[in-house]
Amino acid sequence: MGFTKKINKANMKSFVARDRARAVHLANRHKQGKVQSRQSVDVTNEAVSYLAAVDVGSPATTYNLIIDTGSSNTWVGADTKYVKTSTSKSTSKKVSVSYGSGSFSGTEYTDQVAISDDLVISKQSIGVASKATGFEDVDGILGIGPVSLTEGTVSGVSSVPTVTDNLYSQGLISREVVSVSFEPPTEEEELNGELTFGGTDSSKYTGSITYTPVTSTSPANGYWGIDQKVTYNGASLLNSAGIVDTGTTLIYLATDAFNKYKSATGATADSATGLLKLTSTKFKALKPLNFVIGGTTFSLSANAQIWPRSLNTVLGGTSSGIYLVVVDLGSDSGEGLDFINGQAFLERFYSVYDTTNQRVGIANTPYTNATTN
Repeated sequence: MGFTKKINKANMKSFVARDRARAVHLANRHKQGKVQSRQSVDVTNEAVSYLAAVDVGSPATTYNLIIDTGSSNTWVGADTKYVKTSTSKSTSKKVSVSYGSGSFSGTEYTDQVAISDDLVISKQSIGVASKATGFEDVDGILGIGPVSLTEGTVSGVSSVPTVTDNLYSQGLISREVVSVSFEPPTEEEELNGELTFGGTDSSKYTGSITYTPVTSTSPANGYWGIDQKVTYNGASLLNSAGIVDTGTTLIYLATDAFNKYKSATGATADSATGLLKLTSTKFKALKPLNFVIGGTTFSLSANAQIWPRSLNTVLGGTSSGIYLVVVDLGSDSGEGLDFINGQAFLERFYSVYDTTNQRVGIANTPYTNATTN
């Protein structure tokens, strides 16, 4: 399944604040849930969101849905309104989900949901929005997080099966696995990613996949959470638990780790973008930022640590500016969710979300050391 990265210019000036609001919500939520070997679908990235075209109903209406590993409900109706067909059935149950940077509420339906021609789910639970905020120019969300994240979202039931759950239970995939391939963006809207349900696509990564168990640390263990060490120029910045999240744009580190990184790089805060900014001299001296996951070191090169310069003006920066994609999470480490490896990380590494074995996989890709930024 392919997807597109599309930049929503109206949201770019506040996207750091939106990301951080999402991070706070993610941390707080859990402090208060014929068989094909695999199928791939193209996806689009929206510089704030990666979007997949998903068909709902029969005859189908196509909805552009944000691909989100940090939530698990699938819903439509934020922009393109839900069209009822012969496969639509209202359960009359209320559904409501908050994302920190947005929310929706409405009614639960079951309907036919086609992820691709070969992946057609019957009687999938979907939310139909009567109210949605924070979702301009998108239709809703394709939730591929753990099923526990649906707990308490639909009235009268404890949880609802995710699209991945149903693909597996209906015999459409042989393994309950979703893999994600992103690529570094160079344009405001481009087809530059792939979702693979039921397995992995070896053409999208290099070497082997390193798997690590979902962390036992709360609240990160309620998501696709992992244990990770982060180092820069030989110095440890962080060694704790956090999450891998396709719904977050940048890379977020706990405040104490972020301040060490800022000091070590010589970067300064830029008020226009909300990001750290480097001089060209400091950029030339920038060292790799290393993520140690499951005993394997995954390195972000200097080029991978900066925002794509071809998109600087969309961000609100200057065309010649050099802006870092590592951002302050807003709280010190020790909170149980001390980092978020968002799109800026995932555009350099292949990721695998394995429900059956409760683990996350990471691998290098042909774009790990690309200099497109």
